[in-house]
This record gives sequence, C-alpha cells and structure tokens, in this order.
Amino acid sequence: MPSIQDLLTTLSTNGSAQYGHEAVTQRMHALQCATLAESALAPPALVVACLLHDFGHVVHSLGDDAVERGINDRHEKRALSYLDDLFVEAVTRPIRLHVRAKRYLCAVDSSYWDGLSPASKRSLELQGGIFSEEEAIEFINQPYAKDAVQLRIWDDLAKNPNMTTPDFHHFLPVLSVCQK
Repeated sequence: MPSIQDLLTTLSTNGSAQYGHEAVTQRMHALQCATLAESALAPPALVVACLLHDFGHVVHSLGDDAVERGINDRHEKRALSYLDDLFVEAVTRPIRLHVRAKRYLCAVDSSYWDGLSPASKRSLELQGGIFSEEEAIEFINQPYAKDAVQLRIWDDLAKNPNMTTPDFHHFLPVLSVCQK
C-alpha cells in the first residue's frame, strides 16, 4: 500500500505533464483544485478529494494524447487502486464520482456544457456523454454525489496558469486526518 509521501512524490514527479490541452500541469491543477476547496472552507475529506481526484492521470501509461486517440483513461477508477486502502470513503467516493458529476451537471444545467473547455467536452463524450434525466436523478441521490458535484465545479476552475497555490506539503495535515 502506498503512503501519503509516496502519493505526493508521484504527484510531484509525474505532475509536470500538461493537464490535457489546458494551460496548467497536472501538479498545478491538483494544487489549484485543493486550494479552491480549502478557500471555500470545505471539509478536510473534500479538500483531499480535490487534491487527488485526477491521480489516475499521473499513474497511467496511456500517454498525454489518450483522448485524441479516442481512449477513455478511466482515471477516476485508476486512482482508487492507490487510494482506497489509504483514505476514508469521504475522500474516495467523490473521486470515484467526479467524472459522472460532469455528466450530471451537463444534464441539469444547459449552460454548463458551454462553459467546458474543448478538452473537457471531448473527454465527456468518451466518458458516456450527458446523463438522461433518469440517470441524473439516480446519480444525485447517491451518497457523496453532492460532494462530487462541488469537486467538479472546483475542478473546472482549477485551470488558471497564473493562480498561486501552496505546495503539496501544505496539505499534509488534511491528508493525515483523512487516512483510514
């Protein structure tokens, strides 16, 4: 089982890759998402979920152009093999659901799709597209779905090349609190 330090080392080492076709790296994206959650006074587990939600992107070996090649990297599931044994469900469930939260938001807010970056729109199609009304209702009634939706909102905002954030070590206290 990886340790918190192992996760942070992996994020630091592999996080220098671009976050898709966005103007930030994987590392910047993770730190921005967690900083946005922390600034909004989110509970520690949601801050940790924001920090680690895209961990699956930094551990797969599909290359940076998986979406362009029509591959859904299933990063939300890849991350869980590293995180499930280490963190409480309040961390891992929003991570598991954050891709589906994008599908949900597109279904319930017609302007949400318009605000997505081109890369997010491409990946959404690979991830199953917009939920039907029935799928949206089923999704939002699950435990931690509302946390996943909030994570998704911060995820969409965490693409600012000029945002200043603390480093990974700043988040050690909340990471520790959320361990099993």
